[in-house]
Amino acid sequence: MSTIRLTMAQALVRYLVNQFIIIDGKKEPLFPGAFGIFGHGNVTCLSEALVEVKDRLPVWRGQNEQSMALAAIGYNKAKLRRQIMIATSSIGPGATNMITAAGVAHSNRLPILIIAGDTFVNRRPDPVLQQVEHYGMPSISVNDAFKPVSRYWDRITHPEQIISSLPQAVATMLDPADCGPAFIGLPQDIQEIAYDYPAAFFEPKTHEIPRPRPDTRQIERAIEALKKAKKPLIIAGGGVRYSQAEEIVAKFSNDYGIPIAETMAGKGSLVHNHANHVGPIGVTGSTSANNIAAEADVILAIGTRLQDFTTGSWTCFSADAQFVSINAARYDALKHRSVAVVGDALVAMQDLAAGMKGFKVDAAWTKKGRDEMAIWNKAVDGYKTPTNGPLPTYGQIVGMVNDKAGERDYVVGAAGGLPGELNKVWRVKSANSFDVEYGFSCMGYEVAGGWGAAMADPTRETIVMVGDGSYLIMNSDIYSSVLTGHKMIVIICDNGGYAVINRLQNFKGGESYNNLIKDCNVKQAFAVDFVKHAESMGALARGVKSIAELGLALDWAKTTDRTTVISIEMDAFVWTPGDAMWDVGVPQVSKRKEVNEAAKYQADLRKKQRVGV
Repeated sequence: MSTIRLTMAQALVRYLVNQFIIIDGKKEPLFPGAFGIFGHGNVTCLSEALVEVKDRLPVWRGQNEQSMALAAIGYNKAKLRRQIMIATSSIGPGATNMITAAGVAHSNRLPILIIAGDTFVNRRPDPVLQQVEHYGMPSISVNDAFKPVSRYWDRITHPEQIISSLPQAVATMLDPADCGPAFIGLPQDIQEIAYDYPAAFFEPKTHEIPRPRPDTRQIERAIEALKKAKKPLIIAGGGVRYSQAEEIVAKFSNDYGIPIAETMAGKGSLVHNHANHVGPIGVTGSTSANNIAAEADVILAIGTRLQDFTTGSWTCFSADAQFVSINAARYDALKHRSVAVVGDALVAMQDLAAGMKGFKVDAAWTKKGRDEMAIWNKAVDGYKTPTNGPLPTYGQIVGMVNDKAGERDYVVGAAGGLPGELNKVWRVKSANSFDVEYGFSCMGYEVAGGWGAAMADPTRETIVMVGDGSYLIMNSDIYSSVLTGHKMIVIICDNGGYAVINRLQNFKGGESYNNLIKDCNVKQAFAVDFVKHAESMGALARGVKSIAELGLALDWAKTTDRTTVISIEMDAFVWTPGDAMWDVGVPQVSKRKEVNEAAKYQADLRKKQRVGV
């Protein structure tokens, strides 16, 4: 057997650069690059291996390990899970910084390969710098904290182990049912060891993402349930996009006259003006979709895990509504007594469509969906229209940015008030042009994820919409994007703190406290000069005060040659309506009358919840 003598770190890198994938008929690197900050756990061995392949596997250095991993996720999402960025760090805090990002990838079913340095297997120099010691468990390191947020986890304790471990990690990240973060821990002493690896291990391999077909009996049961429907509804989730099933789902809706709503992750699987589109559903949804959902007797849920913001904490649907769930993951397909169809969305929809011939929804139901959407569209037009108010609203700001966005421009958001406002007001002009991370709702994803998305496709504008709260948590990749030349347009919506949580606090009877800056324990509240801050990181920046000025600034931003930041002060108390119920804990007893009233209101709403068993 032919062998090649390499260190474990060299062998790992050589394996990764020889993995490829077919995208739209073209062979591309499966791992097009890595984000990394080097420290003593990865700078001597892993970086020595990476520099040898810097033309094939470039390393991009961000300013924080968490934001780099988030940038990798933003890249992977923009590529529809078909290419996978790597994130690497040293041991200790560099590694633990990436745990939050792993949670983002895990909850959103997104692939990322996380490689972190680790302590010494031989334990001779223990305790080493940044090592957290467990007295009764000496083999544990901080990297064990990745286990709850990893789909695949391994620590390499012998150089030969990567021969079995790396193919399993790749298979996990490419599996539609099991997709998520893969973590590999690299102890410092194991990285340096030379080993005679089989040459066959490094032979180029071209991958294709599998499309598992569902069991024919599952398809038959789904067809039977759908054909009995009088008022069916389709919910398109993120799985529609990742399976590239947009066209067949849209056609299915048209062929049978079925109204179709979208989840936050699924938004962008349809263009806004699709004939049967009824808008976003759930807590941050539209009155149109929520009204249709309340009457629906059969719900075809495609590629969604049916989280509480989609289901209105399970109050959006009638108690006897039948779910038919198509999902690559059995765990998700089985939820809420669903007729489960376990398989890839595209091939499952092909099978489903073939068996539905002759079926047609009553025209009155199709018309009701269209009428509801017309009412919603008219309402949103009103929320977008500037008024004489002292400050612009979210609806007006999102509306202007949406109007100025090009057909292919890609919008990124994540946390605070913007996800709801983007979900309601943003009208998608082309497929897969919308990324609002709401599986983990990670504050700080916005700028980092935008950097990754801009890197993934520099032929379109990447527009990041971020609140002042999220911006202050993580903004340093503005500097990264200027350094690397990956332009973004960043809109900072400054409402003086965490306004959406203040809204929830007040809505549930609580006194405003510790959310808006003016309500925090501060000596004196003042506004950050976001323009100067962005300029100090090399970006171009402009502050505006009105919607008209915002429009002019967006025109300017489209002409610039680097990341451009626009800051606008806005109203912290005006929101676009359309919400469904969201179940949160409310104190059952309180000294505040408002809290007691909210608790009673919450208890009444919970009576409407659908039982999951």
